[in-house]
Amino acid sequence: MDRRKFLTNTTVGALGAAGSTALAAPAIAQTMPKIQWRCTSSFPKSLDTIYGGADDLAKYVREATDGNFDIQVFAAGEIVPGLQAADAVTNGTVQMCHTASYYYVGKDPTYALGATVPFALNARGLHAWLYHGGGVGLLNEFFNTQGLHYMPGGNTGTQMGGWFRREINTLEDLKGLKMRIAGLAGQAMQKLGVVPQQIAGGDIYPSLEKGVIDAAEWIGPYDDEKLGFYKVAPFYYYPGWWEGSLALCFFVNQQQYEQLPAAYKSLLETASRAATIEMLAEYDYKNPLALKQLVGAGAKLRPFSQEIMQASFEATQQVYEEINAKNAPFKKIYDSMIAFRNDTYLWQQVAEYTFDTFMMIKQREGRLANKA
Repeated sequence: MDRRKFLTNTTVGALGAAGSTALAAPAIAQTMPKIQWRCTSSFPKSLDTIYGGADDLAKYVREATDGNFDIQVFAAGEIVPGLQAADAVTNGTVQMCHTASYYYVGKDPTYALGATVPFALNARGLHAWLYHGGGVGLLNEFFNTQGLHYMPGGNTGTQMGGWFRREINTLEDLKGLKMRIAGLAGQAMQKLGVVPQQIAGGDIYPSLEKGVIDAAEWIGPYDDEKLGFYKVAPFYYYPGWWEGSLALCFFVNQQQYEQLPAAYKSLLETASRAATIEMLAEYDYKNPLALKQLVGAGAKLRPFSQEIMQASFEATQQVYEEINAKNAPFKKIYDSMIAFRNDTYLWQQVAEYTFDTFMMIKQREGRLANKA
């Protein structure tokens, strides 16, 4: 659909019905003023899918307003480093940013809940909770106290468990391991003896290559192949239990957001939803081929052992108990998310899981290939 044509036709139709063509021009001018914003990303342009979430939002907004609301997107490092994107919004350097909120758990662990937390929700469950379970509203109760307005801005789906320079078979193999890992997962891993490191995406490869770190998680096959991790850390583990899905987000300066016309606020929210759907669909399309190519290039695909998965789950519960005991905003949002988690996995195992499992068996039997 041509968004600009749709908006124009809708406006003209509404004005015709009102019979007030004399007032049309100033009315439109008031609701669609010329506004220019800057949006800084936490990601480099080379990671086109995750960086593309901000480009998509800017495109949708620009088209729908005939260029009156123009958002210019800047890659990580062009205005501020990637991990300082949210700070640039709160201090007014830019009006908005595209980032992962769990990069800022050092400010408050509650930031992680706007992105993902370990052993929580997959992408479908997270979207259901955010948009229909009150998640976005609860998150904004907190983020507004930080001077920010929060909007989901993409999703990667379930992530991989990362790249390791050596095999990880037992809990003992994790002891002393220096790993790039973000959010609350680092705290859980620390309980298992891992030394967590927070490193921006563009710095992971040289850190692995030089032995500064022993392992790194990023996203999944498509982006990981682009970054070349398999060349310096060949063991590729799954699943990323800390990211059953990852919601990227747009942070908007709260004061700037409140000054927008109502139509622009609504458009931002709609465009962010569209960008979210687009990113997940793109990753779901690109990851299968990328995984095949990685294995073909020498990546050694490995599942985490049940021993490691179980110990990770227990360590995560300890982290939650510690945070909930002293952080009321975190607990309020977490309790809502976890209450829904129980229901969504009950439902998903009835229909979704049963269908998917049957189809995966057929895939392994070679019955899904096109025989024509």
